[in-house]
Amino acid sequence: MPESLDAALTEVRALLLDPALTRAVAAGRRRGQRPSVVRAELRPVALKAGTRLQISTSDGVRPYTRNVVPGADADAAVDALLAEPFGNWHVETAVATLQLRVTKSGEAQVHRAAASRPAAEPERHDRAKEYLLDPGDPIFATIGGNAAKRRQVDAFLRALAATLPDELTGRLRVVDLGCGNAYLTFAAYRYLTGRGLDVELVGVDVREDQRQRNGELAERLGWADRVSFVAGTIADAVVEPAPDLVLALHACDTATDEALARAVRWDARWILAAPCCHHDLAAQLRARPTPAPYELLTRQGILRERFADVLTDALRAGLLRAHGYRAEVVEFVDSRHTPRNLLIRARRTGTGTDANTGTGTGTGGRAERAPGGPGGDGPQAEYRQLVDQWQVTPRLATLLDDRPTPTGGA
Repeated sequence: MPESLDAALTEVRALLLDPALTRAVAAGRRRGQRPSVVRAELRPVALKAGTRLQISTSDGVRPYTRNVVPGADADAAVDALLAEPFGNWHVETAVATLQLRVTKSGEAQVHRAAASRPAAEPERHDRAKEYLLDPGDPIFATIGGNAAKRRQVDAFLRALAATLPDELTGRLRVVDLGCGNAYLTFAAYRYLTGRGLDVELVGVDVREDQRQRNGELAERLGWADRVSFVAGTIADAVVEPAPDLVLALHACDTATDEALARAVRWDARWILAAPCCHHDLAAQLRARPTPAPYELLTRQGILRERFADVLTDALRAGLLRAHGYRAEVVEFVDSRHTPRNLLIRARRTGTGTDANTGTGTGTGGRAERAPGGPGGDGPQAEYRQLVDQWQVTPRLATLLDDRPTPTGGA
C-alpha cells in the first residue's frame, strides 16, 4: 500500500545512519524531476582513522567517492542525498532490508523484509557473496523454489551480471518472453533494482492463467506498478515501449527463434536466451543427405540429435552477429543439473560486419547489412557456407527475412 513519502524517507534516514548499515543505493528519478547525480551508493568502511561512511556518486560519466565521519558530517551528507529527487532507495542493514520506490503520485511504495545475510557477519559487505540473490531472500517465500531452482536463479543472475555493464545506471526496460511461472522474472527484478536501476519489466506468456497468477504475485510483492504480465504469443504479444533487455529462458524449439527475432527487431541492447529442445533442424537433417565427410556425425540417431542442438545454436549466434550483435554461447547451469544448459548471450554493437570481434561502431543504431540478409566476408560468409553445406534453413533466418537458398535444396 502507498505510504507517506516523508515518513518513508525518515525511516530510510534512520537506517542509513544506523551502525548496522551494510549497503544502500539510490537511483532513478521522480516524475518531472531530476537529481543532481544519477546514482549514489553508501556503505561503512573501516579505515585506520576509524569507521567512515563511504558515499560514492556518479553523474553518469565519472564516479566520485568520499568518506565522511559519523555524526554531524554523516547526518548532513545523508540529508543532502535524501533531499535529491531519487525515485528508488534500496537499503540493507545487518537486520533488515528496505526497498522504497516513489510512485507517479509522489507517494512511497515500500517493501520491508528481514536481512538476507547473517547479522553475525557485518564485515562481509565488501566480499564476494556466494549468491547474487541470497537463498534466504524473502522473495523466495513468495515465488517458491527448492535448492535446485535457487541454484538456477543464481546461475541466471551471474549470466545477467556478466552481460550488463557495471556502470549501467538509470531506467532499464526488460521483457521476459515465455516467462512461464516467472520465478526468474521476479528474481531478475529483485537483483536489478538491488543494483539501483529503475526497472520496468513485462513478462509474456501464452497462458491467461499464468498471467493472472504472476500478476497476483507481483501485487503481493508490492511490485505491480513496475512488473506486469501480458497473455500472448512471443511473436505477437503487445509490448510497448521496446525493451532494452530481452530474456527468453527455456522457450521450446522455434519459440527461442521467435524471441530472438523480436529482440533484433526491437534493437534490444542485450539478449539472454536459454534454448530448450531443437526439433526444427533435427528434422531437416533427417530429411537431407549428410554432406561428406560428416556421415559419422549423423549416422547414429542420438549423435544426430546432439549435433542438431549444436548446429542450431551456432547458426543462431551467427545470425545475431550478422545483425549487429556480439554473440556468444556459454554454459548456463552446470550440466549436472540439466542437459539443457546453454545460454545465448548477445550485446548490440551496431554493426553487422565486425560484430564477431566486438569492434562495432557502438552507435546504438540498427545494424547495417547487405540487402537480402547476411553476406560478404567474415561471420556472414561463414554462416552462409554452413547452411549451404548442410542444406538447412534456420527458423531464425526465416523470421528475420534472411533466408538463404541452399545449394541443391530449399
